[in-house]
Amino acid sequence: MTMTHGESRPPRVRRRLSDEVRRAQIIEATVAVIAELGYENTSLARIAERAEVSKGLVSHHFTDKDRLMEAVARATLVTLRQGLVDALVLTDPVPEVMRAAIHRAADLGVTHHPELTALRQISTNLRAADGTPRLGLSDYYEETYQGQQALFHRGQEEGSLRDFDARVMAITYQGAIDTMLTYLHEHPETDVHQYADALADLLITAIRRSPTAA
Repeated sequence: MTMTHGESRPPRVRRRLSDEVRRAQIIEATVAVIAELGYENTSLARIAERAEVSKGLVSHHFTDKDRLMEAVARATLVTLRQGLVDALVLTDPVPEVMRAAIHRAADLGVTHHPELTALRQISTNLRAADGTPRLGLSDYYEETYQGQQALFHRGQEEGSLRDFDARVMAITYQGAIDTMLTYLHEHPETDVHQYADALADLLITAIRRSPTAA
């Protein structure tokens, strides 16, 4: 219908977003700003501008920059872990799942570059008052360790993996992946799939059950 002269437009109804959606919006904006400008140049004002909200709204959901960065680190790790898991066929034999997971992790620098950059910078820069890292390994990885332990236990039950301490292996496995990601970041000329294959061969050979084992 065409509006005639003098008629006013009806007021636009603004849909109020839930707190959960707003927090996710702010976290997504924070990741983008850190990836683009770096941790030190990331401010609540710049995050608010990217998220298209007021700085006061950012402060309403996250009382200060440190609290926001802590939330971003936790949420980003979940995003990375879920993106990796979603790409796997978890019903495959465990050694095959491991190899696919290592290759998927090696690709994170391409598939999830902003998230990986943000997580790396937060891990390096977010500090407690005494200068120690504000988030430790348990803050980042406990859920990851538990998922890996469950995978290793399944491999032992199906007979593809030998007997070993699944908790120790989960920590070792994740440490190897973190080292791989750091090396690939510092050496972008590296063939990521060649690295991933070499790492997978090393880890799987170490824990695979010998065909001659009873």
